[in-house]
Amino acid sequence: MTTPAPWTLGPDEPRVIGDWIRHKALRNREKVALDIVGREKTYVGVDRDSDRVAAGLSALGLGLGDNASLMMKNSLENVDAWFAMAKAGIVEVPINHANRGYLLEYLIGHSHSRAIVIDEEYLDRIAEVAPNLTGLEHVIVHREGLGLGTPSLPGHVTVHELNDLYLDVPPPAPALDRLSRSVILYTSGTTGPSKGVCLSHEANLNLTRHTRWLVGYDADDVLYTAFPLFHVNAKYTSVMCAMEADAKLVMDQRFSASHFWTMCRDKGITAFNYQGGLLMMLWKQPERDDDAEHSVRHGFGAPCPVEIWEPFEDRFGVELVEVYGMTEVAVATENPVQSRRIGSAGRESDNYHVTIVDENDLPVPPGTAGEIVVRPKKPGIMIGEYFDMPDATVHAFRNLWFHTGDRGRFDDDGYLYFIDRMKDCVRRRGENISSFEVEAVINTHDAVLESAVFGVPSELGEEEVMTALVRKPGHTLDEVALLDHCTGHMAHFAVPRYVRWMDDLPKTPSQRVEKYKLRAEGVTVDTWDRDANGYKVKR
Repeated sequence: MTTPAPWTLGPDEPRVIGDWIRHKALRNREKVALDIVGREKTYVGVDRDSDRVAAGLSALGLGLGDNASLMMKNSLENVDAWFAMAKAGIVEVPINHANRGYLLEYLIGHSHSRAIVIDEEYLDRIAEVAPNLTGLEHVIVHREGLGLGTPSLPGHVTVHELNDLYLDVPPPAPALDRLSRSVILYTSGTTGPSKGVCLSHEANLNLTRHTRWLVGYDADDVLYTAFPLFHVNAKYTSVMCAMEADAKLVMDQRFSASHFWTMCRDKGITAFNYQGGLLMMLWKQPERDDDAEHSVRHGFGAPCPVEIWEPFEDRFGVELVEVYGMTEVAVATENPVQSRRIGSAGRESDNYHVTIVDENDLPVPPGTAGEIVVRPKKPGIMIGEYFDMPDATVHAFRNLWFHTGDRGRFDDDGYLYFIDRMKDCVRRRGENISSFEVEAVINTHDAVLESAVFGVPSELGEEEVMTALVRKPGHTLDEVALLDHCTGHMAHFAVPRYVRWMDDLPKTPSQRVEKYKLRAEGVTVDTWDRDANGYKVKR
């Protein structure tokens, strides 16, 4: 029998996160729900402890309509605080724990956060910015036994211990419905100030339920992720997705490509999430006779380079399920195993209408590239607004479509092909060059661990193509050999002019390359220029 799709939910199904947690606890009781950094918690424990923290937050005067930041590494306490906020009607504002200084001040201040729950090792960063955050009233510290003490904070801020907020009194019962705001997730801000994406309980639960249905998880599964809990992937397609399936989640704080498959064998992992360069990192590991000897059946995410998709599945014995989406719009298209087209992002899901438009917002025919725009097929499942940014909200939703900022095209059968972020598309001498596609070619070289392609200003106007890349340990590769490899696999105008070797690429904790940093550095003194070195690209 086919599993009912998530959009066929009955009227009595939980539609807010707190009710959903209690429903899952009643169903699974003492079954282990979470194994985070080696510490386990049952379904009942998740429900009980989030109730206790919700009561503690309520005792501080925090509740429905308040916003509170959360700046913690992956931990059971992080989940307790996150779920407690959902139960108390507090809008959670997850913050990347790498942030500090101006950006940290901006995120807490712009989100109007009255409180922040934070690991003790980041307290000094709060102390630096708290004098300017007059709306911040409570700093709630998760002590990890580091003995760091508490730095001096201004008088308008009260410090509390997270452990003291686990109260054994009834939790609050705010008047929430499915369209109530659950979270404000800030974007990377690479094209301007970071924007806060407002998502409802319905949006979070819809993504969770749709992902479980799409991949086919059940109660026997053990999901894995090392992505951070300030990210959609870890929150809604890992933690909540595992719980929706009545399954178990294993979570680490860091991803290790060299130890990944051993960990999967030890923990009985059956599925994992990927994004960024994670699959290529696994693919670049030395081959072993036992590469396919594990219990993993599925990988879920995007993107897998088309050149390694089927070889990856054959080598490691897994099936990959890919989707296209973003923080604002989850699973706009999907590419399930039974109807997939490798190299595409699949066809539009039952959640969204998806089309491609030109610069005038007019639809373009199949095969023509343009901006990907979407709109929902049911209410509440995508971004409601950018928090306190009405102009940005109106601009994104112009002409009744949400504009993703991504370039793509459809084929004649309705399969979407992602080309690039609009801002990552390199414009060289009248040609639009996909950095994504150039990277895919470069990364197939045996000596390349990973690469990033981006545009730098040209003396002739527009841009030149530059790549920053990392060699695999123990391998050698020079610029001429790299460009010879490129010349045989891409159009002549797409072959990089500039090559920069690096020990590591700058990345977010979710393993996405921070190209804005590379663009800002531009052509550095250690960058190799093919024109200056007399290299001629063959046509």
